[in-house]
Amino acid sequence: MKSVRDIDVSSKTVFVRVDYNVPVDEALNITDDNRIMATLDLIQYLIKGQAKIILASHMGRPNGKKDSKLSLAPVGKRLAQLLEKPVLFVEDCIGDNVTRLVAQLTNGQILLLENLRFHNEEKDNNEGFAKKLADLCDVYVNNAFAVSHRNQASVTGIPRFARESAAGFLLEKEVQSYYDYVENPKRPLVAIIGGAKVSSKLAALENMLKFVDKLVIGGAMANTFLKSQGVDTKGSIIEEDLLNKASDIVKKSKEQGVDFLLPCDLICAEKFDKNARVKEVLIDQIPDQWMAMDIGPKTALKYTRVIKEAQTIVWNGPMGVFEMEQFMSGTRIIAEAIADSSAFSVVGGGDTGLAAKKCNVADKVSYVSTGGGAFLHLMEGKKLPGVVALE
Repeated sequence: MKSVRDIDVSSKTVFVRVDYNVPVDEALNITDDNRIMATLDLIQYLIKGQAKIILASHMGRPNGKKDSKLSLAPVGKRLAQLLEKPVLFVEDCIGDNVTRLVAQLTNGQILLLENLRFHNEEKDNNEGFAKKLADLCDVYVNNAFAVSHRNQASVTGIPRFARESAAGFLLEKEVQSYYDYVENPKRPLVAIIGGAKVSSKLAALENMLKFVDKLVIGGAMANTFLKSQGVDTKGSIIEEDLLNKASDIVKKSKEQGVDFLLPCDLICAEKFDKNARVKEVLIDQIPDQWMAMDIGPKTALKYTRVIKEAQTIVWNGPMGVFEMEQFMSGTRIIAEAIADSSAFSVVGGGDTGLAAKKCNVADKVSYVSTGGGAFLHLMEGKKLPGVVALE
């Protein structure tokens, strides 16, 4: 795919799809500006290159309706503070007022459009809507890895109509990191896969068997694998319809020489509650009706030994219900082991990025992806529609 570096942007109007889907509190103050920070290098590059800059993003799920709580206006203010430069803001993303303001932009000026998802046409990948956005610019740049697995107007629609299209720095970095460290890694490559459901990671697990040396399983999804191997998981959350598939994955890993690691002990609770009674048990000693909530200390120790031997680590998914403090231990131990490792470590975005931050290791791992869904899409061996649209 063409890079924005390959285009002379001087005096051209450049439409940049960014990901400014940032969290805000009830007073509409931004509580985490990492996604804004991640775009500054590209914006400064375009300013220096004397481009006229349009920034566009979604925020939340407004379902095609204007919602002041999901306005990008606070983002514009924060971006202006970070750049120490004015950022114009317009209360829509298409229409006469938008067209007029774009026409008035001078070299180095920035205009932030209002939430793209205030129009249902964005998620519907409406051709007319995409063309209206494309008509605003000379050059389209996708710098939003986190939404590049979506077929939406601002991701795959605009490139059909824009005069020139290219990848931004963040998109390039994310895609390159995946191919460099997952498909062409230093070995041994250890993938640590957790989270709630096998179904959400099934394609990724099957694809990763082609690349990994060791596959470490945690989270509620481990329950389904354990039951597929004859363990009575009692009241634990499992996916009954995927037991055969889980068994097949374990079998296939053995056939391909991949070391497939499952928990040997668990932290169990009487019910799904932060104040529930808790026990540490071996996998064959779960009390009746109790449920697994985290990997146990023996499992955590076993997993950390594997992590110490790794040269490359890919982590996607927490080891337990890390949102509740008493079930965070497994995730914290694994996160700290990854941070202490000399291996190159890639952390998938979404819940995994949040877990890394909560465990205070986000700045100690090699790379934290900005997109959970897009990262998982790559792990499944699929091409990102947003990248294909640029090719």
